[in-house]
Amino acid sequence: MFYIVLQLHVVRYFCLHIALACLLIAASADRICAQKQGQALIDSILGKLPLAKEDTNKVKLLVRLSFTYYAVDPDDGLKYGRQALALAESLKWKKGISGANSTLGTNYANKSDFPHALECYKRALDIYEETGNKQSIARITGNIGLIYFSQSDYPKALEYYFRSQKVAEELGDETSMATNDINIGNTYNYQSQYANALDYYFRALRINEKLGKKQETAIACDNISIIYFIQRDYAKALEYSLRSSKLADEVGDKIDGARYHANAGNVYDAQGEYAKALEYYFKALRADEEAGNKGDAASISNNIAVGYIRQKNYLLAMDYCERALQEAGEVGDRYTGAWALYHLGDAYLSLAEDSSVATGKPITQVELPEGKYKPHGAIPAGRAARLARAVSYMQRALDTARKIHVVDVMQSCYLGLANAYRSTGNYRSAMESYQNYTAIKDSVFSKDNEKNILRLGIQNEYQKQRLADSLRMAEKEKMATLKLQRQRSYTYMGVAGALLLLGVSFVMLRNNRLLGTEKRRSDDLLLNILPSEVAGELKNEGRSAARHYDNVTVLFTDFVNFTQAGEKMTPQNLIDELHTCFKSFDEIIGRYNIEKIKTIGDAYLAVSGLPVSDPAHAEHIVRAAIEIRDFMDSRYTRLGDRTFEVRVGIHTGSVIAGIVGVKKFAYDIWGDTVNTAARMEQNSTAGKINISETTYELIKDKFPCVYRGEIDAKNKGQMKMYFVS
Repeated sequence: MFYIVLQLHVVRYFCLHIALACLLIAASADRICAQKQGQALIDSILGKLPLAKEDTNKVKLLVRLSFTYYAVDPDDGLKYGRQALALAESLKWKKGISGANSTLGTNYANKSDFPHALECYKRALDIYEETGNKQSIARITGNIGLIYFSQSDYPKALEYYFRSQKVAEELGDETSMATNDINIGNTYNYQSQYANALDYYFRALRINEKLGKKQETAIACDNISIIYFIQRDYAKALEYSLRSSKLADEVGDKIDGARYHANAGNVYDAQGEYAKALEYYFKALRADEEAGNKGDAASISNNIAVGYIRQKNYLLAMDYCERALQEAGEVGDRYTGAWALYHLGDAYLSLAEDSSVATGKPITQVELPEGKYKPHGAIPAGRAARLARAVSYMQRALDTARKIHVVDVMQSCYLGLANAYRSTGNYRSAMESYQNYTAIKDSVFSKDNEKNILRLGIQNEYQKQRLADSLRMAEKEKMATLKLQRQRSYTYMGVAGALLLLGVSFVMLRNNRLLGTEKRRSDDLLLNILPSEVAGELKNEGRSAARHYDNVTVLFTDFVNFTQAGEKMTPQNLIDELHTCFKSFDEIIGRYNIEKIKTIGDAYLAVSGLPVSDPAHAEHIVRAAIEIRDFMDSRYTRLGDRTFEVRVGIHTGSVIAGIVGVKKFAYDIWGDTVNTAARMEQNSTAGKINISETTYELIKDKFPCVYRGEIDAKNKGQMKMYFVS
């Protein structure tokens, strides 16, 4: 239980660090100057403004003032940026217009007003391209990439990062190249393309080491460490995490250093080296204190508390929970506060159940000043009182988590309350809490269907056979058997007399778990081969009617020269490679709510827009196709003849969808749209996405496309086709 809770913090802390690193590494020298000089620089420029003439020099002052304000007060930054733009436009001075738009974009971005930020950046980019200002082109396209990244539009982010990278390479600007490498790596990281992310992080690392940039080298090392941590390669994760931690100490970087120290602590914790984990958590805490960063300090205090719970030092754990609670309250971080309350409850529960309690004191250099945190008060001596305290804190944590709709905290609280209530003998409440825990767990499970597919993996065909003929009947038989077992258990327990209530409650809880497990297993099997809406209809009504869908987009993929490639592999290697590729395809389409229909040999069929309609069905299919193409291109570059090249075809129209067969039944789609999508795939080429004119009309404003002309398609005649770039 403790390990799961800590890892939730680990993931949150790592993701936060990646986002911050992404923004930090993109910062220019001007931004660092603005942060350091702050109000003094603003006052200096404001003193010069009244004396300035209405000329280009005043535009420069206003642009500089606007940019300086963005790190202090972006609203004032926007005010002066608009003044700069108005004056530059009246003077018809293109350099001033582009500079004003650039700084307006930066201020909008700092307010998270991404649409306006993009609009301003793109206006500036048009002028930079017109005037051939390559240095500014490299900078502004990188900034546009960051905006798209912030909007989770990763294909667009990569498009602009690569544009920025190309110009930076032409200029020989290695600093910008390293910046783009980090940003590209982050984008691949967020798409779970870890091999690509590592490639770009290492490129950035090599450049920054060559340039002697310790701060940027530390960022690259830490991001590399995060990838290895996600992949559970803890030895390499620790190697690079310790490098970033050491570099931060060398340059005196407290803010980033705190994150690096914390991440090193997380890696030590994952390896079971809890004393070393605490050592680095304390380093992070001191760095956050010196930097005045109370928000991150509160999160670190939570991790320290969990570390002490692991070491059975519950009193110190409570101290750091109180500290986290207070600091989280001061910065309005209710998420961290909810975790602190949960850990307090967990500490009391552990204290009540553990007879060998360590009550040691913190070492001198990390001892908390008097009054630094709100004391938890005297520890009650009795087990019942400690359990009551555990329930109270976990309930408070749960109430907070409900208000802010945080599922991970709620899940832990329900499980903790189930354990606490069971220890107090309140079996009814224990059962209710456990049922709430499983309900949330199931909810998260159903929203993350691609993980279900991964977990079931190669068992898929075997499971389909188990479902053949009568899945509903099998489920009813299992439920009836379990109910009979429960009734027999109640009869036998009648002999127990005074222990009746205790025994019944335990068996009820156990059998409800069994019932829930069996029901979830059947549900999971259904969801693995049917859309959730169709599975629900089949379970509730015993049948599922075929339906006509007007607006859907169908995707076909096929591997080029599959037969020839297969002849060079052993049968097992061939199957393993197909499984790896199709598993990745499943992950990709899962991110866009696309419905996988089936695989036919080396072909893969999927559709967007059914059984639940999706106005962006064409866009989502194309984005998924781009990811599939890029994944296979990258894999072919690395593996050559040990994998395949892919071609993709896409068409939009209407289909009929439904269940076919009784034995080994399957959900399938029919219609001319499916046939046309297959023709698009057949007329595509290796590494290309071929789309029909119908699909092109829906996505032409979102993706660059190349018209191929009219091409003869089998049984279709001449058809206009386009390649998606």
